[in-house]
This record gives sequence, structure tokens and C-alpha cells, in this order.
Amino acid sequence: MATSNDLLIKQRFVIAFLAAEECSAANIHARMKTVYGKMCISECAIRKWVRIFKGKDPKETILCDRKRSGRPLSPSDTAHREKVDCMIRANRRVKQKEIADEVGISKERVHHIVTTVLGYRKLSAR
Repeated sequence: MATSNDLLIKQRFVIAFLAAEECSAANIHARMKTVYGKMCISECAIRKWVRIFKGKDPKETILCDRKRSGRPLSPSDTAHREKVDCMIRANRRVKQKEIADEVGISKERVHHIVTTVLGYRKLSAR
């Protein structure tokens, strides 16, 4: 099964092809709606893509999303996981804030690593 990102890229290919044939955005939307149904992108988005593709050589159009600079996901890498795991194994009463300060990542990221990645949970001592 295709992911939603794959489906969007496929629809961009269809829009690029039909825009090269000089079909109108409304016509493209009507044709795509019959094929994709509820998963079809909006007519407004189709108009935007038709404007982008209009006047360009079809061989030179870029349909995939470009890499964007953004916040790196490095706090979940293996080095951070191992540091958090070692700190917990050394002192099981260590607080998430202390781990975050020691490792240099946010408390939320520490919580995610402890609960989701490492699978630790709080148990009653009674």
C-alpha cells in the first residue's frame, strides 16, 4: 500500500502530464477525482501546481519535495539512547531533568527515549 506522500507525488505526476497537454485545472481535478476519489488533492492545490508547471519544459520539472533545513532528529540516535540507558542503569532514581542536563537534550526527548525507545516504565516500590 502506498503512503500518503507517495500518493501525492503520483498525483503531481498526473498534474504535470495533464498541464503539459494544456488541460485546465478544473478539468484535471474532475479527471483525478474519478480515479482517486476521497484521496484526491483539492482543486486549489491543483491550480497551484498547474501554475508551477505552466510554461516549463516537462523534462525539467521537479516533482519530489526538496530537502529542507529543519530541526535535526539527533536526540533519538543511538549515542543518546546509550547515554540515557547507562545513566538509568547506574542510578535508577535519576530524574529526567538531570539526564537532560547531562546529555544536553530536552526533557521531552528524554521522556520519549525512556518510555518509547527503551521501554522503561514506572513501577510501585511497595
